[in-house]
Amino acid sequence: MDLHLKGKNAVILGGTRGIGRAIADTLAEEGTNVAICARNEGQVKDAIAALKDKGVKATGASVDIMDGPALKAWVAKAGEELGGIDILISNAGAMAQGGDPDSWEQNFKLDVLGMVNAFDAAKPFLEKAGAEKGDAAFVIISSVSAAESDSGSSYGPIKAALIHYAKGLARQFAAKRIRTNVVSPGMVYFEGGIWHNVEKTMPDYFKQAVSRNPTGRCATPQDIANAAVFLASPRSSYTTGINMLVDGTISRRVNF
Repeated sequence: MDLHLKGKNAVILGGTRGIGRAIADTLAEEGTNVAICARNEGQVKDAIAALKDKGVKATGASVDIMDGPALKAWVAKAGEELGGIDILISNAGAMAQGGDPDSWEQNFKLDVLGMVNAFDAAKPFLEKAGAEKGDAAFVIISSVSAAESDSGSSYGPIKAALIHYAKGLARQFAAKRIRTNVVSPGMVYFEGGIWHNVEKTMPDYFKQAVSRNPTGRCATPQDIANAAVFLASPRSSYTTGINMLVDGTISRRVNF
């Protein structure tokens, strides 16, 4: 299926590894120009080189997403370098699991304010894309933890806030042809990721966690990227305001 993404421009927060990198690679393979940011400058440079090898325009920078002015400046610069923004992906997350004030603050500053600041900076570009091309997309990566709770952690409530905000944006900007959707993964496994580290340090717990999923496995970053890229594409032009669970049915909720 042609997703009609060739020649479009995408900005991705956290695009050097895991889900973000898989999204960047998949978009580039569809012919989309990409701009990525992350903290590690070396990883950003390596990712940009690999993305350029796919035959698209690629740019990026080392950015502290919790630095609002710096993030906004980079998103605006990326839009200028690419010649517009058709797609914005908010993927970066603090991943703090505690219920202490520091964990709340980390998750809020990175996940929530990072998302808000990125959208504010990208909005003029997205509005232009919507007006001129009839479609622009904002995709937010949340988590199944938004609806699953075992303890008083800050992680789940923060992820739930992303979904709530997305629904409001979807309704607010529908007339301007800016679609906002969420992808909520379950357990995602990749080298250096959280579940890889759990497997190394707590192998029995890892096996027990995986056994709870009827599919018998974790998701790969590509599993999540496939959903995110589809929602970002004009093929999803009438889909906005949804929270797509990509969790292998580890959750029992009825999502409607």
